[in-house]
Amino acid sequence: MEDNIFDKVHEVDLKKTMETSYIDYAMSVIAARALPDVRDGLKPVQRRVLYSMIELNNGPDKPHRKCARIVGDTMGKYHPHGDSSIYGALVNMAQEWSTRYPLVDGHGNFGSVDGDGAAAMRYTEARLSKISMEMLADINKDTVDFVPNFDETEKEPAVLPSRYPNLLVNGTSGIAVGMATNIPPHNLREVIKAVVKIIDNRVIEDRDTEIEELLQIIKGPDFPTGAMILGTRGIEEAYRTGRGKIRVRAVTDIETMANGKSRIIVTELPFMVNKARLIEKIAELVKEKKVDGITDLRDESDREGMRICIELRKDVNANVMLNQLYKHTQLQDTFGVIMLALVNNQPKVMNLSQILQLYIKHQEEVVTRRTKYELNKAEERAHILEGLLIALDNIDEVIQIIRSSQNTAIAKERLMERFSLSDAQSQAIVDMRLRTLTGLEREKLEAEYRELMEKIAYLKSILADEKKLLGVIKEEIMIISEKYGDERRTSIGFDEFDISMEDLIPVENTVIAMTKLGYIKRMTIDNFRSQNRGGKGIRGMQTIDEDYIEDLLMTTTHHYIMFFTNKGKVYRLKAYEIPEASRTARGTAIINLLQLTPGENITAVIPIREYKVGRYLFMATKNGIVKKTPITDYENVRKTGLAAINLREEDELIEVKSTNNEKDIILVTKYGQCIRFDEKDVRPTGRASMGVIGMNLSDGDEVVGMQLNTQGEYLLIVSEFGMGKLTRVDEFNSQNRGGKGVKCYKIMEKTGNVVGVKAVNEDNEIMLITTEGTIIRMACKGISKLGRVTSGVKLINIDQEKDVSVASIAKVRETSDKTEEDVLKQLEDELNKEV
Repeated sequence: MEDNIFDKVHEVDLKKTMETSYIDYAMSVIAARALPDVRDGLKPVQRRVLYSMIELNNGPDKPHRKCARIVGDTMGKYHPHGDSSIYGALVNMAQEWSTRYPLVDGHGNFGSVDGDGAAAMRYTEARLSKISMEMLADINKDTVDFVPNFDETEKEPAVLPSRYPNLLVNGTSGIAVGMATNIPPHNLREVIKAVVKIIDNRVIEDRDTEIEELLQIIKGPDFPTGAMILGTRGIEEAYRTGRGKIRVRAVTDIETMANGKSRIIVTELPFMVNKARLIEKIAELVKEKKVDGITDLRDESDREGMRICIELRKDVNANVMLNQLYKHTQLQDTFGVIMLALVNNQPKVMNLSQILQLYIKHQEEVVTRRTKYELNKAEERAHILEGLLIALDNIDEVIQIIRSSQNTAIAKERLMERFSLSDAQSQAIVDMRLRTLTGLEREKLEAEYRELMEKIAYLKSILADEKKLLGVIKEEIMIISEKYGDERRTSIGFDEFDISMEDLIPVENTVIAMTKLGYIKRMTIDNFRSQNRGGKGIRGMQTIDEDYIEDLLMTTTHHYIMFFTNKGKVYRLKAYEIPEASRTARGTAIINLLQLTPGENITAVIPIREYKVGRYLFMATKNGIVKKTPITDYENVRKTGLAAINLREEDELIEVKSTNNEKDIILVTKYGQCIRFDEKDVRPTGRASMGVIGMNLSDGDEVVGMQLNTQGEYLLIVSEFGMGKLTRVDEFNSQNRGGKGVKCYKIMEKTGNVVGVKAVNEDNEIMLITTEGTIIRMACKGISKLGRVTSGVKLINIDQEKDVSVASIAKVRETSDKTEEDVLKQLEDELNKEV
C-alpha cells in the first residue's frame, strides 16, 4: 500500500513551479482585482456591483432593494468570490466620507467615520445614486464591449461608459502584487473644466494642452472629509509625474473660554482618518505624558457635523499644543499619491494629462459606438417608413394584392415583387393597421420620416467630423457638471516650507482689520465707500460684546505684518497668510495665527517691506517712554516671537513706526498734550533695551498716539465723542524730548478725551471706528482747520446714552481714478516714507 502512495509522488522543480504559479496569481490580482481601469475608474468588483444593480432595475427612481439580494446577484452572475468582499465594495461606494460622489444610495446603517462597520447585508438596503446613472448611461446602446462571465452563462461589460472621469473624481486605492495605487478624489466641476479645456484646445486651436494649463484648473485633490492641504509642491509633483506626497491637515480653531482657558476645536479631519482612534491616540499621549496641558477631551460630533473639543490648561499656549498634536497624531497626515491604473489591461503610472487624454479617448469610442447604434436604428426605422409610405401611395393596389393572396407569405412575396420592397418593409405593410389609412396617421408617418432623415444626417455628420464628435462630448459632460457639481470641500493652505506658494499669490492692495479682542481679517479695498462729514457710517465688522476694531491698515499681500504686543514682544506674518473675509465678518482669532502667551494682546501692527540697514523701528509706550532700534535687529522673528522692548511695570507698547533717523516724532496724550522732537535725540539701542523718556506726563495721562512729521501736513485729532479738527503740523515747534509739550486739543464735557491722532494731507481720507463696530469714511478736506487750543467740529454722530464712543481712527490711501500701477507706486511711496 505504501509503495503505491510513493509511486504517485511526482518530483517537480520548486523554483519553476513558484515562478509560474506566482506570476499567474500576481497577474490575476493586478488585472482582475485590485487595480481600476483608467477609462471608468472602477475595479472589477465595483463594476459588477453597479451592473448587477442596473440589471435588477435598482435605479434612483425605484425603491431600495435589500443589499443581500444585490450581493447575491453579483456573486451568482459575475463575481465568483466571497460575499464579504462584494458587500465591502458596495458599502464603500455608499459612504459619504469614503467616496466623494457616492455611487450607491444606502438605506440603513452603513458605518461611520469612527470606523464602525456597516450592519449585515440582510438588514441594509441600497439603490443606485443619481450620479451612478451617468456611469451606466447608454450601456444598452453597444457603447462598450461585453465579455462572458466566469461560467459563460451571462455577459458582463468589460468597462462602463462612464460619462464623467470617475477615476479622478472619486479616486481609488488598491494594493496589488508588487504595486499599489492611491488616487485621491477631486472636485467634479474642476475635472470636467479640465476635460473641456483639452477639448477646446483641440477643436478651436488644434493643439495639445500643456500640463500647466490643467494645473491652473484643477487646484488639487478634494477630499470628502474636507480638511486642508498644505502647499502646492506635492500636488504639482503628483500631477506632473504621477507620484507625490500631499500633506493634509485637520481644520482647527482656537477658542478662548469664559474662564480664560483656551480650547482647540477640530471640525474637519484628513481623508481616511478614524475619528475614534484619533481621540484614543490623543488620550494615550496625555496618559504617557508626551503632551502636557490637556485638561479635557470630548467628541461633540452630531448630525450637524464633526466637532472634537480639546480643552487646555490656563498657562498652556494653544498654538504650541496644536503643533505637538500635528506632530504626534493624524491631525496632520500625508497622502501618498500613486496614479496607477490599467491601460489596455496593463498597469501604468500616469500624470494628470495622460489620465484625462485616455478618458477623452474612451469617450470618443463610447460616443462613436452610440452614434453608430442610433444611426443603425434610425436607418432601419426610416427603411420601414419608406415601405409604409409607398404602400399608402398605392393603397388600393396593396389591399387588392393582400386580399387576393392565399396566405401572408404569398402576400409578402407579391408585394416585394410589385413595389421592389425588402422583406422587413413588406412585413411592416402586412402588419399595418387600418387606422394608418387616416389622413392624420399619414401626416404623422411623413413627419416622423422627415425627423428621422434629419437625425440620420446629424448622426452621419458626427461620425464624419472628429471635432463635432468632441463637441458632443463637451456638451454632455458640461450638463453633468451643472447637474452634480458642487463647491470644493478641501482648502489649499500655505506651507511655510513651500517657497513656490508665494509666487502664486498676486501683489494686491489689501486692508488688514484687527479688533480689540484680537480678531483679524484681510479685506479688499473696495469694501468701503466715501461719505460726507457727520454721517451715520456703514455697518462694519460684526463684533461681540465690548469688542471693536482697533487697527485698520493698508498694505500689499506680500508685505510682512509685524505684530507688537503689550508685553513688548514682536511676531510676524506675511499679509496673505491672514485669511480673507467680508466687511461684516468677524475674522479669525489672532491666537489661531500667532503663538501668543496667555494674557498677551496685540497693541501695534505695522507693515514692513524689507529689512534695510539705516532703517529703524521707533517705539512709544503708554507711559511716554520711547526707544529706537535698527530694523535689522528684527529680521529673524521666530514663530514663538522675539523680545522687542524691555517694559517697566504697568507700561504698555502702544505704537511703532519705521523711520530713517531724519524725522520728527510727535506724541499726543489723552488729555490733549502734544510734544514734537527730533528722533536723533533718541540714541539707537538694542532689541531688549528699555528706552528713554520721550514725554513727561501728568498724573492719569497717557500717550494715545505717535506720528511722524513726514506723514502729513496736518495733525487730525479726534475725541471720544466724535469731535475732531485739523491743525497744521508747523504749529507744533520742535523741543527737547522729555518735556511736558504744548496744548493741542481743548477738552470739554461734550468732546471727551482724545482717542486718536493721525498726520494727514487734505487729499487723504480717514476712517472712524466706534466701539459698536460702525465705520464712517470721510475726506479730510471737509474737516475744519483750526488752531492748537480748540475742540473742532462734529465728525460722527455718537449715541452717548448707549455708552458708544470713537474707538480708533485710521488713514485711508485714496485709490479711485488711478491705475493699478499708480496705486502700487503710491502705496510703496507711503510705506517707504514710514520706513
